[in-house]
Amino acid sequence: MIPYDYDLFVIGAGSGGVRAARMAAGLGVRVAVAENRYLGGTCVNVGCVPKKLFVYAAHFHEDFKAAPGFGWTLTEPQFSWQHLRAQKDQEITRLQGIYGNLLAGSGVTVINGQAQVIDAHTVSIAGQHYRCERILIATGGWPDVPAFPGSEHVVTSNEMFALEALPKRLLIVGGGYIAVEFAGIMHGLGVETTLCYRGDKLLRGFDEDIRDFVAQEMQKKGLRIVFNTDIERIEKTAEGLVAQTKQGQTLTADLVLYATGRSPNTAGLGLAEAGVALDKRGAVIINDGYQTNVPSIYALGDVTHRFSLTPVATAEAMALVNLLYTDQRSPVDYDHIPTAVFCQPNVGTVGLSEAEARRRYDDIVIYKSVFTPMKHTLSGLGEKTLMKMVVRRSTDQVLGLHMVGAEAGEIIQGMAVALRAGATKAVFDSTLGIHPTAAEEFVTMRKPVGE
Repeated sequence: MIPYDYDLFVIGAGSGGVRAARMAAGLGVRVAVAENRYLGGTCVNVGCVPKKLFVYAAHFHEDFKAAPGFGWTLTEPQFSWQHLRAQKDQEITRLQGIYGNLLAGSGVTVINGQAQVIDAHTVSIAGQHYRCERILIATGGWPDVPAFPGSEHVVTSNEMFALEALPKRLLIVGGGYIAVEFAGIMHGLGVETTLCYRGDKLLRGFDEDIRDFVAQEMQKKGLRIVFNTDIERIEKTAEGLVAQTKQGQTLTADLVLYATGRSPNTAGLGLAEAGVALDKRGAVIINDGYQTNVPSIYALGDVTHRFSLTPVATAEAMALVNLLYTDQRSPVDYDHIPTAVFCQPNVGTVGLSEAEARRRYDDIVIYKSVFTPMKHTLSGLGEKTLMKMVVRRSTDQVLGLHMVGAEAGEIIQGMAVALRAGATKAVFDSTLGIHPTAAEEFVTMRKPVGE
């Protein structure tokens, strides 16, 4: 038999791929990682990390507006997009170096270039063939722009992180995480922003109260949202980019961001040619053990188009390595995945929405609180916070926790632990709050909605 060059060959050095490679190498497995763009993948380079840095930057706009309510007298603040971008680039470069050092320190071989799967045990990069006992596909997702007249004039989230200058007017098309987050970022940085969505509510899949409340708070801040609107074509004119909608509207901007979804990043990998089954979107089809129909080839993370979140990819990586190379089993619990949307105000959620809970059970009770957070009693900004708890009456078990408000992600992360532990409403009620905080509202809600 021809000996293998590597026991595990990982294609993609994003969060999932790097975690799998490092863990496996630490167990003595001979591992290589191929990456054709940048170490750290989408999250580090054009996703979670730079996005959150931009969110922080955008929020200073409101902090400056709030300052006089607390006795501060300020001169007119000045913002430099070029400085922010340079600072962001410096941080990303630092993180890329950390990823490289972690891989090298673990004994993982990093190969730069576009990988192509030739067969069940062979990967080719720049004409060099590598024989591998197992192959792991962890190439993530890629922004997806639908084909329509003028689509060549739009940008995706990838380009937003490297703009030479901010536009005066921005049109964002979409209603999910990326669209809503960039709307808040750009509006906060002083860009005249319009968010255009084909549906009647933002953030499909979230609790209905959350969806309504987010739109309400965003619009209160002066951000324009146009619902039930489809872009038909975009033309480049002397006045800017002119978008014509199927509903007969005309929307003009200097830049158009399409944030209408991401597709599995499988183009050019040779997977179909190697016999790996893909779905109609190009996602790699896997079983419960992350194995494809080709037994030696595996996949995880966004490329499988199941749960497109960084912590899910890293958890799947750990589960797969344990499955393949240890006697431990650490299956990922997909039922209680906490998530946050870093719009302004933030969204944090874990567990079942009210609608999901009512589809499963017939004895659901809802607790909900809408209030002015303490900061905004003096800020003059008028921002509200929403907290919601979904409980099953017969068991008293808390099934879902949802929040819109400052630091919602930070608060819901802790609540996710309680939810996974099976906490009941009685446990929440018996827990002392930290006063004065917004988070204490989750342990002081006593009266169900409608009772």
